[in-house]
Amino acid sequence: MSLAERVGQLFMVGSAATGQTGPSVALIRQYHVGSVILTGRSRLGVAATAHTTAVLQSAARSTSPVGLPLLIATDQEGGMVQVLGGPGFSVLPSALQQGATAVGSLRGQAQAWGFELHAAGVNVNLAPVMDVVPDAVAASNAPIGAFDRQFGQDPADVAEHGLAFMAGMDSAGVSSTIKHFPGLGRVSGNPDNSSQVTDDVTSRHDAYLEPFATAIKAGAPMVMVSTATYRVLDPFHPAAFSATILTGILRGGLGFTGVIISDDLGRAAQVSRWPPGQRAVDFISAGGDLVLTVEPTVISQMTAAVLSKAGHDPAFRAQVDAAALRVLSAKHARGLFS
Repeated sequence: MSLAERVGQLFMVGSAATGQTGPSVALIRQYHVGSVILTGRSRLGVAATAHTTAVLQSAARSTSPVGLPLLIATDQEGGMVQVLGGPGFSVLPSALQQGATAVGSLRGQAQAWGFELHAAGVNVNLAPVMDVVPDAVAASNAPIGAFDRQFGQDPADVAEHGLAFMAGMDSAGVSSTIKHFPGLGRVSGNPDNSSQVTDDVTSRHDAYLEPFATAIKAGAPMVMVSTATYRVLDPFHPAAFSATILTGILRGGLGFTGVIISDDLGRAAQVSRWPPGQRAVDFISAGGDLVLTVEPTVISQMTAAVLSKAGHDPAFRAQVDAAALRVLSAKHARGLFS
């Protein structure tokens, strides 16, 4: 693989869930983009979505000299966060409702939901949410609690239900992504539409990290990192740009060896003060693997910045190579090369 092809593996770009594949196919061919996230809301159903994902996979395999497949992701959490609907897709209850379900039942339900995604050509679910939200602040917790995206307020309960969801998805052939490390349960603003979102309390051995630690021990393949700033852990950088959090805590302290994916670095207000190219470089420099941008128009700036730095910085180039290998390994583990 050329350097440009390896760099392309480090990007997951937004593609309309409603089936307009042309812009995404162009990005796959021009920038070797290796992953796609289906965005928006769709009522097309399983069969039509499968056609969309097949077009995207065909473009990727025909563009790559070695026929590299795509990771195709979406947000299918439940409740107010369910991208894919229509014929063949269940209406998922909110995570808060899932958290009130017996663990064995939830695993079975998640497996059924996973089979629907698999049939639609989706191989990554950007779920479950492992953030713990105290009941006292749930209504004012804009990113999670306000939408009932949490399994509950007890870390052990959240871990148990999150693992059930993850196991169900995995048994259906879909990789889960635990999020939003190190947790958005105690912030007020939503990084998608607010800037300077800050957590003032989460510490290295905080009980609210336990759901993430438990899922990592259980083999979680992917972890999504928040773009909020955590004053106790690293007051100088948002989590997605923090080597202390990504390399020190997530890789070193928790022993995570899978794919670290960013929360949105394309449109999110939280990162708007950084140029798009700098966002991608800072995330990879901190130890991240997969840059997620729901905004496709910034991909040229992002890939150019990463290519430029990799071209003259051997240490950064080594990080690019290691990240690309982790992404490719995740594809291989999911059986996408067969």
